[in-house]
Amino acid sequence: MNERLWSFSGGDHGQWRVTSVTAITGASLAMASQLDIINGAPIRPFVWSLQGVTSNERYVQQDEKQKLVAVQQGLGRASSTQAALIPIRKNAAWWAFTQDERRDILEAKSRHIEIGLRYLPPIARRLHHCRDLATAQPYDFLTWFEFAPEHATAFDDLLGALRSTPEWAYVERETELRLQRN
Repeated sequence: MNERLWSFSGGDHGQWRVTSVTAITGASLAMASQLDIINGAPIRPFVWSLQGVTSNERYVQQDEKQKLVAVQQGLGRASSTQAALIPIRKNAAWWAFTQDERRDILEAKSRHIEIGLRYLPPIARRLHHCRDLATAQPYDFLTWFEFAPEHATAFDDLLGALRSTPEWAYVERETELRLQRN
């Protein structure tokens, strides 16, 4: 089993109740009543299933990583009863850039890491890469967020800040799923 592989499957089973599915850019996912998250391949019937792997940090520099590690908290906190899954696919122009060019857009121009730091520790997240899988996926990244209900407005602010950056000009498909823990 690949311990880095995670499956997010929409259907009628799961730890999370889907409260909304919104197409931000491009085609949406079909509505499902529940979201099942498992470490590995999906095991139950589903309406749709997205897979991604956890990986090394690709655009974070050492000083930024130290700042993130110092304040971020893990997933699964009892108070974090709300969540969001945000799958994103970037366009061909993004992937034509070298990694250092993508880093320049992501942080020097968009301040992605700096923006994220403003919302830690109340909002926890884990990034999953989809392009590393042998089977083509409909998205490039799956970002999983968890937070307490009193931090929902801060989460909305985080999304607004990120979506207003130059980096988001390269997003060709983005879906936002909001969830409540069962």
